[in-house]
Amino acid sequence: MRPERHDGTSGGGLLVPMAWMYAEYLADELLRTGDLMEPATLEYRAGRDALALTIFLSDGAVAEALPATRVDELRMLTAYGTPWCRWVCERLGTLAAAPGGTGPDLALARAAWRWLEETELLAADLEAIGPLPWEPDGQEPGTEDAAQVWTPAWQLGLPLGHLAIHLY
Repeated sequence: MRPERHDGTSGGGLLVPMAWMYAEYLADELLRTGDLMEPATLEYRAGRDALALTIFLSDGAVAEALPATRVDELRMLTAYGTPWCRWVCERLGTLAAAPGGTGPDLALARAAWRWLEETELLAADLEAIGPLPWEPDGQEPGTEDAAQVWTPAWQLGLPLGHLAIHLY
């Protein structure tokens, strides 16, 4: 692949999605450093894609390294209870409407978002967890079957990415 030129033309060759690839690389490094999940799992992919989307779509260029201000920004964007899903959709729409908004970086970001949104993974149903071990319920602690539900991949990937940022 020929590298993209800075004057907006690529000489007719393929455009290299460097911004997306770098965001994906940073997300991968954060997750590997945290050692939270095996890299071959779908949960790991969900975390990597959620983090890469957050890095790619956040304001400002991706830095050589993640300075403390960028890490804090990523923590806030991925925190529990934030409207991350809506934020991603708004940012993707804004980038698509901008001049030159059909580049290869945006195409890969959209593909990652589509995968995160449409793929469901089997996860523990945190709402169905019964009484705490010290609360009486007639069962011995740890004997109940773990309730599981199918959930969109981003709902697993986002907390995984958030935890990896905290461990960074």
